[in-house]
Amino acid sequence: MSNNKEIRISVRNLVEFILRSGDLNAGFTGSGRALEGTKIHQRIQRSKGKEYSSEVFLKYTFDYKDITMTLEGRADGIINVNGEITIDEIKSTTMPLENIDEEYNPLHFAQAKCYAYIYAKQQKLQYINVQLTYVSVDTEETKEIVETYTVEELEEFFYEIIDKYFMWADFNKKWLDERDESIGTVNFPFKNYRKGQREMAVSVYGTIRDGKNIFINAPTGIGKTMSTIFPTVKAMREGLTSKIFYLTAKTITSTVALEAFNKMVEQGLKLKVVFITAKEKLCFCKDSSCNPEQCEYAKGHYNRINQALMDVLKNENIITRESLVKYAEEYKVCPFEFALDLTLWADCVVCDYNYVFDPRVYLKRFFDTGKTDYVFLIDEAHNLVDRGREMYSAELYKSKFNNGKELIKKGTSKIYKALANINREILQLGEKCDENGYYLQEEEPDEMYPYLRSFVKEGEEWLKENENREGYDEVLDLYFEVMAFLRISEYYRKGFVTYVEKSKDGDVKLKLFCLDPSTLLKDSLSMGRAGVLFSATLTPMDYFKEVLGGSEGDYQMRLESPFNKENRTIMVSSNISTKYKVREKSYEKITDYINIFISGKIGNYMVFFPSYTYMQNVKEVFEEKYSEINTTAQSTDMNEEDREEFLLQFKEDAEETLVGFAVLGGIFSEGVDLKGDRLLGAVIVGVGLPQICFERDIIMDYFNEENGKGYDYSYTYPGMNKVLQAAGRVIRSEEDKGLILLIDERFVTSNYQRLFPQEWFPYTRVMGYSLSQTIKSFWESIDKELK
Repeated sequence: MSNNKEIRISVRNLVEFILRSGDLNAGFTGSGRALEGTKIHQRIQRSKGKEYSSEVFLKYTFDYKDITMTLEGRADGIINVNGEITIDEIKSTTMPLENIDEEYNPLHFAQAKCYAYIYAKQQKLQYINVQLTYVSVDTEETKEIVETYTVEELEEFFYEIIDKYFMWADFNKKWLDERDESIGTVNFPFKNYRKGQREMAVSVYGTIRDGKNIFINAPTGIGKTMSTIFPTVKAMREGLTSKIFYLTAKTITSTVALEAFNKMVEQGLKLKVVFITAKEKLCFCKDSSCNPEQCEYAKGHYNRINQALMDVLKNENIITRESLVKYAEEYKVCPFEFALDLTLWADCVVCDYNYVFDPRVYLKRFFDTGKTDYVFLIDEAHNLVDRGREMYSAELYKSKFNNGKELIKKGTSKIYKALANINREILQLGEKCDENGYYLQEEEPDEMYPYLRSFVKEGEEWLKENENREGYDEVLDLYFEVMAFLRISEYYRKGFVTYVEKSKDGDVKLKLFCLDPSTLLKDSLSMGRAGVLFSATLTPMDYFKEVLGGSEGDYQMRLESPFNKENRTIMVSSNISTKYKVREKSYEKITDYINIFISGKIGNYMVFFPSYTYMQNVKEVFEEKYSEINTTAQSTDMNEEDREEFLLQFKEDAEETLVGFAVLGGIFSEGVDLKGDRLLGAVIVGVGLPQICFERDIIMDYFNEENGKGYDYSYTYPGMNKVLQAAGRVIRSEEDKGLILLIDERFVTSNYQRLFPQEWFPYTRVMGYSLSQTIKSFWESIDKELK
């Protein structure tokens, strides 16, 4: 067990947590000015003389009552003039400087006074100056407010705050003791380890102990979620990590984590786990802005939030969306902000990839302080490749700026001029497009940035003054799109390109496109102690390790399926081509194969296609030819209720056959558990290649230059991953039995054979009659076994 039981908190978080009050105003606040303020802040620090030390890290560990506390943070500046010390705290503002005095914002002085006390105490000073430097974002003029304090005065102020925080620190210390004691009593929550499960759990613990990353390919059935959570919780008791982040690509996969935690709770585990749900799904006031005038939950939010936090922390351990909403309604606080505050006290946070990796929405409260001891458990890690590209890319459309001009008119000339300049620049870029409608350059579009920054500056003024004006929401959305574009531009480096696309309707898109997210993903992983990236389809391993930011010293592991091979038959039909140019010729033969496939046993089946169009065309032929068979199909606009209704059609002990038509790489090809006889088989049509397009081609060109494997990295590997995921829907437990049919001539080539999982060998090559016989023999053998 760890002896390291001190309570750690940053000076800023401490001051804000104890002294905050009043309304939540999460509406428009001008993040562009905040970004500009940071740059001005840095310019001021650089302009000071040699007596000015900037960004000084301060850390203070002390005992208070029976608790050891550690406070840390960075003072903006420490000035030493002939031995007289001044702590400088720089704050950017849009407020006229003449309206600012020492009472302007008590939190500003409080933070600076805490730094001053720590420094004075450590340097054995009798007195110290505290200076607030306010800088105007508009003019860059500054105003300095200086107060002198004795160390005794600062100590009295400091311990007033610590005394108010003590109840929270005391609660946290007692909780950590209770938590660690419970972890010590928890055994693995199943009677036996499945094949490969113990090996995986041991490797995860070793990875955390060694402070490394590990890439794990673990087929369905091993129990990946428990194999990662259990050893990480054990590592927490040993002091190897103070917080776990369980990261998912889709909401549905977080339910598997919930099941694992609940299973351990049944064994006596006590752990604070918070599930973060997207803001739009939690919001109580969806048709109003996040400000106190329109939302009762925002009004007085900070007056009630700490009471709500203590109540839920005392009474709940596994804090799901439902429990979060219940307490938020009771205390009339914003549920999303409530969830974010709870993460500070949680032992484990279950959330989307975005909250760790996306530079636009990551949890700054955890990751702006440098390296931590956090552990990242990254579920379905194969999804992080394309999600990484998405998170580090940004785009702008000419039409939106043109529309913005129309909404604003010429009544506000500065913002109108900014919009007109951007519109003109994108139009000029559009003129560079070739006959296919594209223009590509490796350099970033530096010439655009001044116009975009001008729009941000003028847009903030317009948005502050025109909240109720028609077109406000459209301009606000455009403002945030420009801010996102500028934010991503800060990450532009090797592995990025800029491209322009001109559509048939005349619109022009400008995109900063991240071809290779590996370096940025690696940077994010380095913020924690260890990363565990796991999936049933992390194949080929070298590819995923490279594109997900792996290092030479990282570990990797490949496990075999624990399921009995006799429960599943893999068939490959290589006499049908599904290549785009000849797909129309395949409709009849595929429908006949589907009919043969489902004829062996009444029940539920799924057929996966590389595109909606292909799926729909085959479905129409199938329904016309085999009208007596029940069918259902995935659509392009399904919400959560539609998805649930689709899956509910796949009933146990089905009395009639149902064929579900779906798309490879879609919502039903991964993260779906249809156990038992809810799914008897899957037909996979095609090798899953992404549609040939400009973006995929430039990814291909980039990796051809890097390693000569462009086509594989851009098309083959992502496509085969979809195939493996879809095939994985059939066998979900030790009792499941079913069939998998792969239809495409390419599946028997060496390029694809080397991507087959080990457990797919030997497979059976089939055609019409042999398909029928193979299916018949399989179900007869299963029936004989059951008898």
